[in-house]
Amino acid sequence: MTTDFFTPIVDDPYDYGQISAANSLSDIYAMGGTPFLALNIAALPPQLPTEIASEILRGGAEKAKEAGVVIAGGHTIQDKEPKYGLVALGFVPLDHILTKGGLQPGDVLFLSKPIGSGVISSAIKAEKARPEEAAEAIEWMKRLNKDAAEHAINHGARAATDITGFSLLGHAWEMAHASNTGLLFNFKAIPLYTGTERLADEWNFAGGAFTNAEFYEPHVVFPEQMGKEKRMILFDPQTSGGLLFAISKENTEQCEQAAKQAHIPLWKVGEVTTSGKIEVK
Repeated sequence: MTTDFFTPIVDDPYDYGQISAANSLSDIYAMGGTPFLALNIAALPPQLPTEIASEILRGGAEKAKEAGVVIAGGHTIQDKEPKYGLVALGFVPLDHILTKGGLQPGDVLFLSKPIGSGVISSAIKAEKARPEEAAEAIEWMKRLNKDAAEHAINHGARAATDITGFSLLGHAWEMAHASNTGLLFNFKAIPLYTGTERLADEWNFAGGAFTNAEFYEPHVVFPEQMGKEKRMILFDPQTSGGLLFAISKENTEQCEQAAKQAHIPLWKVGEVTTSGKIEVK
């Protein structure tokens, strides 16, 4: 059982509802589970037009339906700023549970969505993101992690987590710490939303990125030549981010080929080490 909710990060209320629902369901998928029941959590200003509130809830309901989830009620209160999310309940077979602590040295790391939604969302609010950049990020954030989770399980994933508010490196450190291992990331292999590097160069970072950097940077080794902006991208808090999971080397090629055949987005971004640190090259 899990819950998540947040304030709007995009202008369209339907997209906001879809993104929030996908984000709320993500923790179920990250543990290899199947969500089946959800409750709405909503805090809405009394002056908010009914049609906007309806679109938020419709977006959430349709994303839940896509996931095979029944929204069986919920609770709404008045608040000055809109907030929406779900309480989600799921089942997982005992032999398929994915945890953060199952990494083994030599495992290969895969990521199922690009990075940079915090940068793009901040730029949207500042009216600096181009329409096509915003549209691309929104479509990715609305995407369920269902296919990625099933693919990971089918190919013997040892450990997994979803990449959300603590950033790629923050959630990666949680996995490394729980597994008593290290991780090595290849920055050039990490997918970024279109416009992320340009907007990062203009310092469009959410406040959470600086908190993440302060907390997790002592565990990270960066190349000396890597600029501050690129480092901050890896501390960028994600909304409805992808799954980061580990596959044994023996299963890597089959995992990649099957993902390509099934049109499941997947990027090989690094490997598990014995360093006890997060390293970026």
